[in-house]
Parts: sequence; C-alpha cells; structure tokens
Amino acid sequence: MADERVHAFGDDALGEHDAVALAALVKAREVSPAELAAAAAARAEQVDAALAPVAFAAHGGPRTAPAGEGGALYGVPSYLKDNVDLRGMPTTHGTSAFRAKPARRTAGFAEQFLGTGLAVLGKTRLPEFGLNASTEFAEARPVRNPWRTSHSPGASSGGSAALVAAGVVPIAHANDGGGSIRIPAACCGLVGLKPTRGRLVPNDQGRRLPIDLVTDGVLTRSVRDTAAFFAAAERHRRNPGLPPLGLVEGPGDRPVRIGLVVDSPLAVSDGPTRRAVERTAERLETMGHKVVPATLPFGEEFSRDFTMYWGYIAFLIATTGKVLLDPGFQAGKLDGLTTGLRRSFHREFHRVPGVLRRLRRAEAAYAGLFRDHDVILSPVLAHTPPPIGHLSPNVAFGELLERLRRYVAFTPVNNVTGGPGIALPGEAAGNGLPVGVHLSAAHGQERVLLELAFALEADRPWRRIQDDAAAV
Repeated sequence: MADERVHAFGDDALGEHDAVALAALVKAREVSPAELAAAAAARAEQVDAALAPVAFAAHGGPRTAPAGEGGALYGVPSYLKDNVDLRGMPTTHGTSAFRAKPARRTAGFAEQFLGTGLAVLGKTRLPEFGLNASTEFAEARPVRNPWRTSHSPGASSGGSAALVAAGVVPIAHANDGGGSIRIPAACCGLVGLKPTRGRLVPNDQGRRLPIDLVTDGVLTRSVRDTAAFFAAAERHRRNPGLPPLGLVEGPGDRPVRIGLVVDSPLAVSDGPTRRAVERTAERLETMGHKVVPATLPFGEEFSRDFTMYWGYIAFLIATTGKVLLDPGFQAGKLDGLTTGLRRSFHREFHRVPGVLRRLRRAEAAYAGLFRDHDVILSPVLAHTPPPIGHLSPNVAFGELLERLRRYVAFTPVNNVTGGPGIALPGEAAGNGLPVGVHLSAAHGQERVLLELAFALEADRPWRRIQDDAAAV
C-alpha cells in the first residue's frame, strides 16, 4: 500500500468545525443533525479503503438518546468503540473468537455518552480485546494512521483516532486500560484525556476486575471539545466522591508546579519524543509555570507486575468467554498476543497475591508525586508511532512483548493508580508523524490538566492534517 496522508475534510455540512461549533450550528438551526450524519457517513466511506477504521455502521440512521436534544453536543455525529454495548449493535471486541450478536442492552457508559447529545453512527475497530498498542489483527487488515498510512494509529482506540484525525467526525469514544485513549491521541495528533477512575460511569469490563484499570473518554481535535464532553457527561451523572469538574473554558490564572520526566525507568525516549517534551517544558516555563526535574517511582518491578496483570486479563477472557461473551466462543481462535499473555500468566499464577498487593500500593506512590508538584510532564510513548507490522499479533510473543514494554513505558501508571492523564500534540517528528506529550495530575484534578491544555493550544494551535504544511 502506498504511504500517504489521508483525510476527508471538505466543503460539506461538517466543514472543518469541531464538535462545539457544530452543536452551535445545530442549535441555531443552520444545519440539521441529519445533514451532519449524512456528511460523516460519506466521509467514513471515503477513507475506509485507506484506513479501515469502522467495525460496524448503524443501519436506519444514527442512534441518539430519547432526550438527546438537551445535551450540549446535540446532533454532533460520533462513534462508539466496539467494546461497549449499545442495544441493537454487535460488540465484537475486535476478536474472531466468537460471532457477535446484536446487544440486548445499552451499557451504562453508552447511556452517558448518548446523554451528551452525541449521535452514534456505528462502532470503531480495536485490536483483540484492546490488549495491543497497535490496531492490528492476525488476519484482518489493520487500521492505519491518517498522517502516514504505513504507520500505526496506536491502540486500542485506533479506529476512533483514525476517524477523528481524518476529519470523519470531530469526536469519538475511546477507553483506556493501559493507555488506550492517550496512545492513539499521541499517534494521531489528537487530544485524549483519561479521567480519574470513577469520573464517568464505570466501564462494564473494568469493574469486574480486582483492580479496575479501564476508564472511558473521548478523542478530539480541540481541547474545548474534550472539556465540553466531560462537562456534559457530568450533567448526566456526577460522582460525588470527586471534586466537580464543570465546564473548563480556557487557561488557568495561577502558576503551576510541573515535574519534568523525559525517560522512563524502562526505556530511554527517542530523539523526536525527547525534543517534543523538552520544548513543551520550555513553553510552559515561558508562560510562568515552574518546571523542575522529577523521577517516577515506578520501575522494572511495576512493569513486571502490570504485565502479569495484563496476562491475568487475557486468562479471564479465554476461560470465561463462553459464559460472559457467547456460548460459541472459541479460545483456540484468539490471536498470538492474547494467547501468549494467557500462557505466560498460567505459568506464574502463584504470583497473583503479591502482584495485586504491590499494584494497589502504587496509588500511594503516585499520590506522593503531587506533594511537590501539581502536574507531571512526560512523554506518552517512548518512541514515535511504529510502522504497521512492528506490533502485529503475528510477531513472536516474546519479541512482541518486549517491543510493547519498550514502547508503552509511561501510560499504565495512571491506569493502575486511577490518576488522570491527558495526551496532547507536541512537536512533530521529522517524518511528519505526530508526537504526543503527557500531563498527569492528582486524583480529581482534571481541571488543571485542561487549563494547561488550553494554554498550550492557544500558544501554538495544533498542526492540522488538512493543511499543505502538514504534508509528509
């Protein structure tokens, strides 16, 4: 396949607007939800051959909440990731191990998503059960990065990221069990906020686990779209155990203490990643914030424990699939990564009590980071988006696991501890691919992350895929 830049921006009802702008046009009756849905469906069809981001297209028109007109994002077209149930649509979890039937119920988070007013046009593709950091499959065609189609869009929300980056929709659902909102945001030049655990309605898969790693959210092209979604979601359901977030509308007005981390204890960041983070630090200092070096208290033992827990999830999938997913579930059809993780866990299952004890203790270590800092600035990933094939589930398991550990060297900390983190576009790599930077904060402090994101976006608006200057 030719290596190209692909987008669907054009002179239609969607134009180049973000979700907030489109919702305002709908409210002013300058455009209808039906017109926006038709334009998005046409754009999805336009990019499908190159990017393959859609798992399922809704038949009979987009799905909306009965009281959707009350949502702040009413009429804006979007997609759900294909691991959340929406009644009447299949949920495949990206696997060939069973044939998905239309869901009989709508998951709690999907109700919250619809409650913001968004109109769901279908489901987006993810790697098998969201376990990989690239949206690739053992046999099916991969999802590709709109900025360079020879490269990965990240995962596991890679289908959603490809749609948003390519201009099909301005906002799409994503969820994050080890970085799966923030990784595709970094790979595709998007904004991706993983909220504090419990900020949104709990994910059905995550809350069954001893440690709930999974949080839901969205991928967007503008900070204000992310802020608008979380404000609208909070109006649907607010967790009284967390500080209210409300609608964040711009930069904050106080200096912030920022701890700078460039390398992980597990991996030395590559040149483009290091430059993106260091130049973001310089920009933040110019704005009046204090940036000092920091060290993450999570090293090799944390990585081994997280990998073990990752294997535990694969083991549960393989052993409970017939009960929880479908009677026709066939564990023998799971891909090489899921199978390898399952077998690796089975060899060391006696370690589980110690693993769970240490992972639970990580929350206190995470909280300790914010005694001297308000925010930690780091890379999202240790290197730029890899080419398609580098993280294929067909790579020998041992080699694939080592590649993943070297690549996903920062994001899992927030999943284990429940802390919020946001991925933002940084300076691009020399080959034109996006590079993401990551901001983390204490539990419940999404506001400070969004305020810094607004400041960085205002200081230097994100690069746009549709601009000639963005060409590879």
